[in-house]
Amino acid sequence: MGKNKLLYPSLTLLLLLYKHFDGSYSTFGEHRGNSEGNTWLTAFVLKSFAQARGYIFIDEAHITEALTWLAQKQKSNGCFRSTGTLLNNAIKGGVDDEVTLSAYITIALLEMPLPVTHPVVRNALFCLDSAWKSAKEGSQGSHVYTKALLAYAFALAGNQERRTEVLTSLYEEAVKEDNTIHWTRPQKPRLLTEDIYQPRAPSAEVEMTAYVILAHVTAQPAPNPEDLKRATSIVKWISKQQNCQGGFSSTQDTVVALHALSRYGAATFTSARKAAQVTIQSSGTFSTKFQVENSNRLLLQQVSLPEVPGEYSMSVTGEGCVYLQTSLKYNILPKKDEFPFALEVQTLPQTCDGPKAHTSFQISLSVSYIGSRPASNMAIVDVKMVSGFIPLKPTVKMLERSNVSRTEVSNNHVLIYLDKVTNETLTLTFTVLQDIPVRDLKPAIVKVYDYYETDEFAVAEYSAPCSKDIGNA
Repeated sequence: MGKNKLLYPSLTLLLLLYKHFDGSYSTFGEHRGNSEGNTWLTAFVLKSFAQARGYIFIDEAHITEALTWLAQKQKSNGCFRSTGTLLNNAIKGGVDDEVTLSAYITIALLEMPLPVTHPVVRNALFCLDSAWKSAKEGSQGSHVYTKALLAYAFALAGNQERRTEVLTSLYEEAVKEDNTIHWTRPQKPRLLTEDIYQPRAPSAEVEMTAYVILAHVTAQPAPNPEDLKRATSIVKWISKQQNCQGGFSSTQDTVVALHALSRYGAATFTSARKAAQVTIQSSGTFSTKFQVENSNRLLLQQVSLPEVPGEYSMSVTGEGCVYLQTSLKYNILPKKDEFPFALEVQTLPQTCDGPKAHTSFQISLSVSYIGSRPASNMAIVDVKMVSGFIPLKPTVKMLERSNVSRTEVSNNHVLIYLDKVTNETLTLTFTVLQDIPVRDLKPAIVKVYDYYETDEFAVAEYSAPCSKDIGNA
């Protein structure tokens, strides 16, 4: 308990590093040239602070200042102006961009919670209602992501008529397969087929599908059996996208998906004392059992499966709900394929000439976006170090400029955060130094990927100039 009391205030202080003097927030704070706060992020922080104050001390000034700043961004029609850099293009739905942002901010305000009678909320709901009426009457309709947000916003506001209308429209575009339901974007980027790095679903699609769950389980005064039935089919799909660490593709979809799953769990929870026994058996000699009951229902139970490759069967007896997940990890050489990013890696010097080549060299990266969109969302370049080498941190820090928001040195990786990547080639160069001599060095991998569309990526590899004999230096 003592550790928790120390932890949460430290997280609050960390958030304040991204605060601007006017009460707004941006992705990397007021330094690094972010002169203007971001409306999306400010709404997220405002909601987080408001919800956290029930558990830890939050200075009310932080909440008041953020709310005042957002109110200043509200237009006469109730919608909100987008300011600051929006790193996730997935929430930009063309003509619906302003509506999408306004729906997100309205949700954040209602989750604080602010009442629907609050002037900012009341005007924001007017914006959403007007936008939905226009979408119904027009031929273009609304972006799927936008409609998912609208459905949840109307559910939170208690407007069941509008919630039902939006959900009905959403189900006309739903993907129904294997007793599951989810949503995709009509303009989603083309997936690279049969690729080892392909995630189970893009971040934006997990997020929008999770919002539909929330629209069902937030129905007022309570979700009806049909709401829960449909939510169950969606939860089945969401659960399949969860990775072995409990998260999803990105931070944002993980936040929304876990929120949706927890609300669904609360809506379907029964206090009846039930118990289930899970038996896992291999085709060989391995066998183990898990007992899941009321006393350990929140406990993660896991076991290593020793026979790989192998065939396993699972059976469940008793009563209750049990979530089973298997995880298999392995390494494989990357495939040569058509990537949406162009990525080239060079080492300088390119050959093992001179004594310094054994102990120091430069890594030069050239990256551009050649995918189906005008530009990527925020992208991350992940450079893994060759064994025995470490980055020279000042040269990594020097990369931070207008198009590089942030750099990190983590373990044996260098992470470079790019606001976006366009078709113009961006060159990034930093120096690495030998820390420990290692013989017969193997190549290391560089990967660039879209933070919100993780199925859009490119990989390349590089070798140290003296990789064959560097251990003799």
